[in-house]
Amino acid sequence: MLFAVGAVLLATGPVLVLRGRAGREQIQHELTTQKIVFPRVDDLPDALTRYAGLQVTTGEQALAFAELIGTHVTQATAGRTYAEIADEWQAGGRTDQRLGKLRETAFMGQTLRGSLLGAYQAWQITTLVAGLGCLLTAIGVAFLALGVTWP
Repeated sequence: MLFAVGAVLLATGPVLVLRGRAGREQIQHELTTQKIVFPRVDDLPDALTRYAGLQVTTGEQALAFAELIGTHVTQATAGRTYAEIADEWQAGGRTDQRLGKLRETAFMGQTLRGSLLGAYQAWQITTLVAGLGCLLTAIGVAFLALGVTWP
């Protein structure tokens, strides 16, 4: 029985590793085609200066750029959310052009931020899938060894 379980795990593990790698490559391709580039070092918060001028191609970079967008949106909206601005705009009869533009800014910023956070989360999942694949492979090898030597 150990031998059979080991064989299944040994077959499953590499598939997970390959699927994790393929998922990561797809995310990297999608991020690369967006051509998102961090601004100059002078235009970045201290915590993000290491990314100055780099193109966003990884999950970690997508998270950092999402944080940058979040900072900019918070500054532009004085900390108000899209929903708060939209409520204020609607309560004013939808006539305040400044609020209308601010509502659009908040919406676009939060949408872009959400997309980048989604890429980061997907990147994390690919890491998990590949890691589980390595773990299953190791357990499969151990079970096979035990299955062969178990009386």
